[in-house]
Amino acid sequence: MDKLLIPKPKSAGIILSYKCTSSCRHCMYASSPHWQGDWMSSNQLEQIISKLSETIIPSIFGSRNVGVNVGLHFTGGEPFLNYNLLSNAVKIARKYGVPSVFVETNCFWCTDENVVRERFTELKNFGLDCMLVSVNPFLLEYVPFERTERAIDIGYRTFIQNLIVYQEYYRILFKKMNIKSTLPFEEFLKKAEPTWTHYIELLPMGRTVYKLNMLFKKYPTKYFFNQSCYHELTRDWHIHIDNYGNYVPGYCGGISLGSIKDFEKLFNGIILDEHPIINALITDIKTLYNIGVKDFDYKEDAEGYISKCHLCIDIRKHIIEKGGKFPELKPIEFYENLT
Repeated sequence: MDKLLIPKPKSAGIILSYKCTSSCRHCMYASSPHWQGDWMSSNQLEQIISKLSETIIPSIFGSRNVGVNVGLHFTGGEPFLNYNLLSNAVKIARKYGVPSVFVETNCFWCTDENVVRERFTELKNFGLDCMLVSVNPFLLEYVPFERTERAIDIGYRTFIQNLIVYQEYYRILFKKMNIKSTLPFEEFLKKAEPTWTHYIELLPMGRTVYKLNMLFKKYPTKYFFNQSCYHELTRDWHIHIDNYGNYVPGYCGGISLGSIKDFEKLFNGIILDEHPIINALITDIKTLYNIGVKDFDYKEDAEGYISKCHLCIDIRKHIIEKGGKFPELKPIEFYENLT
């Protein structure tokens, strides 16, 4: 195979910035307050949205209905750190007729009922179809739950059925535990019911592999050999485009398939000789491991790995730390903010 052909996206997220108010232990994109804002410009937004408007498809329930893996969403980082840019993004999406548009938020800003109501109403009037409110025990370390509840209560009144609480199980659990403020994860583990792990949707990638690996069984490197990441790198749903213009496949933070500036060229095929990391990943993760060992003196972790994503990201992180330069390993700050 000389080229990797990727399909145009049917659903996508735009990362307005990786900067966030939190450094959640499960974050797939290593967002944190330590990132430079480097917010996407309005011109860049318009260029990206105009292209995506040609490929994004609506929810099967209609263009103004939503789902986590359909339509277009604005995310981060925390998009409400730059409300003016977020508002403009929603307006541009409406201008180009993009279907099923929603925004994700961690609710850090939801301190005042009137402000929440005004912003939700304004965004809806600008063309926003849905609000997604994040609820989980990792975010609870940073954002008082009373703010999350405020956003949910007002969100239901504003967006009716088009409010997504992600995850509803934790909203119910936190209310049952009578939580109002923040709670360290270690304290949550002591107080929560043992069955909470049965309901968690925790993908073993990103910061999770370093901060939460104690929740998973671990395996040696050879357990993941003969596995390819072809399907993850070529899927056409829930891809991301970040504020640096990187086309990020699926949930694979720190991997860029190319620049959105070369939108059409991107879908003509990725030349694999120029992207050895991608070539390795679509072949066999053992090939990536061999690159790490031979060229960058990578050493296997004696404790093992929780997933092939863990092995992949640990090798990529090591390569960056050793000064390796590959066009597909972007942004570099992602690797600096993982741990």
